[in-house]
Amino acid sequence: MKNRIQHIFFDLDHTLWDFEKNSALAFETVLKKHQIPVDLNDFLQYYIPLNLSYWEKYRKEEVTQAQLRYGRLKDTFNSLSYEIDDAMIDELSIEYIHYLPQFNHLFEGAIEVLDYLKPNYHLHIITNGFEEVQSKKLKNSNIEHYFTTITNSEMAGVKKPNPLIFEYALKAANADKSNSIMIGDCIDADVQGALDFGMDAIHFNENNIQITDHIKQINNLIELKKYF
Repeated sequence: MKNRIQHIFFDLDHTLWDFEKNSALAFETVLKKHQIPVDLNDFLQYYIPLNLSYWEKYRKEEVTQAQLRYGRLKDTFNSLSYEIDDAMIDELSIEYIHYLPQFNHLFEGAIEVLDYLKPNYHLHIITNGFEEVQSKKLKNSNIEHYFTTITNSEMAGVKKPNPLIFEYALKAANADKSNSIMIGDCIDADVQGALDFGMDAIHFNENNIQITDHIKQINNLIELKKYF
């Protein structure tokens, strides 16, 4: 693989950028600011799976960006039996997006492995996240300079695992699927999406979930050194 691969494509959220940690800090800020008397841990217990569910619906074109941002909060407060009006939900949603990229925890080993890879490979991002937020995350966490190209679903017009987003990213990078690899946390969008497209992939399996044996996987970003 070391001789074959020239281009390494990373997912951003849940792969390099520690979404859950940064998201919790953003919600802590927003809920405190508006003096909403719900326990943060109780809130996150409902929000985290609901957010993942809404993102899956968003990937499948079942909800819009606006529906995702509203629905995940509305459903969380409903689950907590907390009365809140739509105007406040909209305000919380806007402020959450504002604060989210201001917290910049990366996964352990992210900088070390990017420093290790950068001299010998072209590094890129492919993300389903929204352009306005993702660009701030990359800048504020001081990792933007590692990447030659950054592809998001709004640019490509489709979301992972749609093969067209991989095609778009390869064209932007002047790369070929034979000399490229995708690294990401989502088995469906990142890994299987890339494999179905004909591109190699590595699953960032931080939580060590059971996956099929034929898929390459790592539990810590530093493990990428054994592949490259």
